[in-house]
Amino acid sequence: MESVSAVFAGTALSMFGAALLVWTGARALHRAPVAHGVSPVASTALTTLFGVVSLGLGVWVLTLV
Repeated sequence: MESVSAVFAGTALSMFGAALLVWTGARALHRAPVAHGVSPVASTALTTLFGVVSLGLGVWVLTLV
C-alpha cells in the first residue's frame, strides 16, 4: 500500500513541476508577466526554480518505489 501512495505523490509532484515549467515558459515567450506586482526577472527565476525542484522531487520519489 505504501508504494501506491509514493506513486501518487511522485506523479503529482512531477506533473505539477512540468506544468509549472511549461506555463512559465509560455508566459516568458509571450512577454507576459509571470506574477503581478513583482520584478519580471525575479518571478520568472523563482517560478522556474520551484518548477525544477518540484519535478526533481517527483522523479526522486518515483525512483524510490
